[in-house]
Amino acid sequence: MIHSVSGSHRVLLLPGWQDSGPAHWQSRWEALHGFERVQQHDWMHPLRGDWVVRLEEAVLETPPTQGPVWLVAHSLGCLLVAAWAALSRQTHRIGGALLVAPGDPEQPALRAALHSWVPVPLQPLPFAARVLASDNDPCCRPERAQAFASAWGAGLVPLGPFGHLNAESGLGDWPQGLAHLQALQALPGRPASSAAHAAPTSSTTF
Repeated sequence: MIHSVSGSHRVLLLPGWQDSGPAHWQSRWEALHGFERVQQHDWMHPLRGDWVVRLEEAVLETPPTQGPVWLVAHSLGCLLVAAWAALSRQTHRIGGALLVAPGDPEQPALRAALHSWVPVPLQPLPFAARVLASDNDPCCRPERAQAFASAWGAGLVPLGPFGHLNAESGLGDWPQGLAHLQALQALPGRPASSAAHAAPTSSTTF
């Protein structure tokens, strides 16, 4: 069952590589607000295709009559949102996406472990999105975060020197991040575009 902060807001948490531990803000939000974590079959050896299928299943579990689905992603989860949106026919069901500290698998230190995530999907997202990025994220340089946000058509919010915006960043319950999610949810509804409902251009679709 998918829970939410309010009746019309259904929130899926999309952790990154190796999942989010108990001190991570995503885990705290799950406990505090009833958001649902999308469980992947293999957190240690993430394959893009497998993760995309799991997100598709999670979105389809929510009846369309129950309102939009909101995505809250961290690190590799941000790339999951972009990869899924490029393939799925269900993107019109997404209210928006909060993309926190996108990882960069094209870095030499990460490329071998995250080979299936290269290249990074850079198609515009067909729903509202906001990227929150740190100035000193070891997993993604600020200029790369800016490039991702620009390609995805998402606003970029620089947050200062907070590392990878994970448990080690000492964010606690992270009310600032929650405020960004609530601001995203409060935006006027984006008119349905042809991109949101048209069949994706890729030959692989759901």
